[in-house]
Amino acid sequence: MKTIVFATNNAHKISEVQQLLGASYHFLSLTDIGCFEELPETSSTLEGNALQKARYVRDHFGYDCFSEDTGLEVAALNGAPGVITARYAGEQRNPEDNMAKLLAELAGNNNRQARFRTVIALLIADEEHLFEGIVNGTISEHQSGAAGFGYDPVFVPAGYQVTFAEMPPTAKNAISHRGRAVAKLQAFLAQQA
Repeated sequence: MKTIVFATNNAHKISEVQQLLGASYHFLSLTDIGCFEELPETSSTLEGNALQKARYVRDHFGYDCFSEDTGLEVAALNGAPGVITARYAGEQRNPEDNMAKLLAELAGNNNRQARFRTVIALLIADEEHLFEGIVNGTISEHQSGAAGFGYDPVFVPAGYQVTFAEMPPTAKNAISHRGRAVAKLQAFLAQQA
């Protein structure tokens, strides 16, 4: 398979996607290709941000690549934090601050329905493809669990009684938004082989 770049330096995402893709796929990170600048994320949609980052890598470094953007969409907050999920409590992108803000805004609210949505943009052979993964669930009343990252300690996937952060990585990956989007990406790449 041709060299492909995953347009991120987020170690958690790299590890998660590598576990999902398995040993039959190898990709490079932004660090691996010498890209240390912050990739642009100025779109008002997850799709737009994923495409924007992937296009930046292709245009500046010449690699086929894929990028993703993920949003937590909370029903009682009209879909917020959505596209600003990582920066919900400010540009410092602190997960603890983000969760504290989310829990404070939902305090006393019985509607805790939420969903995680991941969009992967793949740019390969001068074509652009989008793959979406969604997992529905609820926001817990408090943080629980030490695994995972981001909002995992407060997100309880539908049909479960534990947060993503209380699940082993393989169990989370089997049902997660990113896992579902990566499965679609993997199926597409297998057809190209």
